[in-house]
Amino acid sequence: MNNTFTTPADIQRHLDGLGLFHMDMGLGRMRRALAALDIARPPFVVAQVLGTNGKGSTSAFLASLALAHGCRVGLYTSPHFVSPTERIRIGGPEQPMCAPWPAESWVEPANQVMAVAPDLTYFEFLTVLALLVFAREGVELAVLEAGLGGMHDATTAVAADILCYAPIALDHKDVIGPTLADIAADKAAAIRSAAPVCSVTQFPEAARALENAAHAHKAPIFRASPAPAGLRLGLNGPHQRINAGLALAAWQQLAPMLHKTANDMPTQEQGLMQAFMPGRLQRLPGSATLPPLLLDGAHNPHGMAALIKALRAEGIKPAGAIFSCLADKDWLPAAQMLKHYLGEAPMFVLTLDNHRAAEANDIAEACNSLPPATAQALPPGPQALAQALELARALPEASEARPVLMSGSLYLLSEFFALHPQGLVQAQMQTHTLQAP
Repeated sequence: MNNTFTTPADIQRHLDGLGLFHMDMGLGRMRRALAALDIARPPFVVAQVLGTNGKGSTSAFLASLALAHGCRVGLYTSPHFVSPTERIRIGGPEQPMCAPWPAESWVEPANQVMAVAPDLTYFEFLTVLALLVFAREGVELAVLEAGLGGMHDATTAVAADILCYAPIALDHKDVIGPTLADIAADKAAAIRSAAPVCSVTQFPEAARALENAAHAHKAPIFRASPAPAGLRLGLNGPHQRINAGLALAAWQQLAPMLHKTANDMPTQEQGLMQAFMPGRLQRLPGSATLPPLLLDGAHNPHGMAALIKALRAEGIKPAGAIFSCLADKDWLPAAQMLKHYLGEAPMFVLTLDNHRAAEANDIAEACNSLPPATAQALPPGPQALAQALELARALPEASEARPVLMSGSLYLLSEFFALHPQGLVQAQMQTHTLQAP
C-alpha cells in the first residue's frame, strides 16, 4: 500500500483540498469503500441519528447511556469546532466520556481508506475513517450522527441496527428541498431495512413521511416521550428532555443487542447526567479577557425557539448577544426572534469567515426593523469576533446572572473556540447546570 499520508498534517491538507462544503450526491463511492474495507456490515451495533435539530445532543446522550452501562462506544458527530479529530471519539469502561481519537493514530487507517477510495468527499472520507477506526478499536456500539438529510448522507451507506429521528424542521432548503415535506421525505429515505425506528413527536408532514417509510420496510416505529422532569441531564435546556427521551427510547431497543439491562434506572440517570456536547447552552465564566458567556449553536427558527424557551425557563435575560449566521440558513426569523427577546440589550453582529456567511450589515438592518435599533454590525475581517467580545466585556450589566449570549451558528462557536480553545476543556470540568445565581 502506498502511503499517501505520513503525518496528521498531511491528512489535514488533504481534507482542506477536498473542501469542507463540497458535496457530490450519491452513495456509490461510500458503498464501494465500505465493501473494499469489509465494513459495510460492521462488527458492532450501529445507531444512526437523523433529524434537523438535536442530532448531536441525542447522539451524546445515547453514547453516554451506553458508556454508563459499561459499553465501549464510538461516537461520530459533526461539525467540529477546531479540529476534525473532534468528530471521531471513543470511550469505554475505563473512560466515562468519549474522547477525540488522537491525531497521531489517524495516519495508518487514513492510508487504508485512501488506498481503496481516493475519490471520497470530505464528509465521506471522515465517515469511512470513523467506521474503520471503530472496527479496529473493538467498539461495541457506534453512534453515527447524520450530516445532511438522509437519502444521500454518507452514514446511510452503512447497515444500521436502529435509526433515531430528532425533530425535523426546515433546513438546507437549497439542497434537500424547499418544503418540510421534501426535507422529511429525504430524511425518511434513510429507513432502508426492518431495523427499528425511534422518533420524537414530529410535525404532521414529517410524521407521515417516517411512518410511510417504516411501513414500506416493515420496520417497527417507536414514539419517544421527553425524559421525566426529575432526571438530571448533562445538557441544559427544556428541549434537551426531548433529545434525552429519544436516547432513552433508543436504549430500550439497543440494550438487548448489547446484552445489557434495558431498565436499570440508576445507570440510565448516570448516563444522562454525564452527557456532554460543547456549544449546547454551555456556560463559560467571565475572566480578565472574556465576559461571562452562554454559548449555543441555535441556527434556525426551531433551534432559536428552543433556546429562548430555555432562557425564559431559567429567568435569564442576556446582557447582550454576539450573533452571526450562514446565508443559506433560515436566519431572518431566528435573528429577529433573538432581537425581540433581547429587548434593549445590544446585539453585536459579525460576518463569519466563511463563503456561505450572511453579511453583518444585512442581519443588523433586518434586526433593527424591530425597534429599538440595538443591533450593531461590526466591520468584516479577522478581528471582528475579538472586537465583539471586547465590546461585550465592557457591558456594565454583564454578569454570571446576565451572561452574554453567543449564538446563530456552530461556525461562530468554531471561530470562538479557535481563539479560546481552553473553553472546550473548561466546559468538560463544569457542572452541567444552567441556573441564574
